[in-house]
Amino acid sequence: MKISKYQIFWMIASLEIGMVLLLTQSPAIEEAKQDAWISFVFAGLAGIGITYAAGKLSLLYPNQTFIQYSQRILGKWLGRIIVIPYFIHWLSVIGVIFRQSSEIIQMTLFTRTPLFILIVLLLLLVIYVNYIGGIEGIGRCSEIMGPFIFVMVIITLFLNFNNIEWEKILPVYTDSGLKSILQGSLTPLSFYGESVLIMMLLSFTEEPKEGVTWAVRGVGVVAILVTISTLEILMVFGPNLSSRLWYPFFEMARYISLMHFLQNLEIVVTVIWIFSIFIKLSIYLFVSSYGIAQWLNIKDWRKVIWFVAIASIVLSLIYPNNNVASVSYLEKYWLPFVLPMNMIGIPLLLWGIGVIRKNSKQIDE
Repeated sequence: MKISKYQIFWMIASLEIGMVLLLTQSPAIEEAKQDAWISFVFAGLAGIGITYAAGKLSLLYPNQTFIQYSQRILGKWLGRIIVIPYFIHWLSVIGVIFRQSSEIIQMTLFTRTPLFILIVLLLLLVIYVNYIGGIEGIGRCSEIMGPFIFVMVIITLFLNFNNIEWEKILPVYTDSGLKSILQGSLTPLSFYGESVLIMMLLSFTEEPKEGVTWAVRGVGVVAILVTISTLEILMVFGPNLSSRLWYPFFEMARYISLMHFLQNLEIVVTVIWIFSIFIKLSIYLFVSSYGIAQWLNIKDWRKVIWFVAIASIVLSLIYPNNNVASVSYLEKYWLPFVLPMNMIGIPLLLWGIGVIRKNSKQIDE
């Protein structure tokens, strides 16, 4: 299975933009007020740094996945133990995304359809692309859906231009300060940090070095678009109203009215969400199934897909409502554990040890 550098770009960009647009702007605006766009600038830069570090780590062993080279760096047993937090991370986030996405689809499109049916239907699509195409199939889907997602985001931003009131982002910095701005950057950073998935994906690229470069570009493009959209949300709704909205970008799409003819464009945001979630879930299902198979020395990784699928359904139905699945998961697990440990701490630790071991080996030779 091989993917190109352009597919890496579209995979990283597509998996990030949907969730970042819909789930990170409200908490960031609540913390940083009208300076939330600065929070997204900081988060974007830090996200690029995380992607670069994860990529450089993977380039130490470009033909191996994270599951394999962690054992090369730390030894067999410690290397096997250190990947366990990632299995918990990957499996739990699949369940959360299924719950979030199914509830949004139910709210916007299929109000009378049982939630369980929507979860199963979405899961079947994700299983199909993994079982039939693997990472190559996901890469091809991202090349088709990715440009469409970005065009829809740009069109939504453009059509809201007549609703902008520039004074709503003033004064800059005075009302919030550096602490609030940095605090507001944590939520979007935790989503940009999902680019650490490159540690599992880079071994499948035809040109690993170019793959890292294009992954960084993918995060950068998303960061620019989301920063611009946050600025526009602030200038349309103002910081007070924006912080109280569940999905500010979705509401901004509903706010579009061009000559009383072009209206009710929230369906565009729903399509953006569905496409982005499809790519994201497909990638998470792949890395979970492939990673667990490597960890357990199972030759046919496709057999593990069914275990991950069943676990995903169970995990998605554990949460009593979307508020628990979104807010509680974010505050109690994602921010305090996944961000500092899985996205920053472990990759930097492995990178440092890996570089030392490589240099020591070269000196001995």
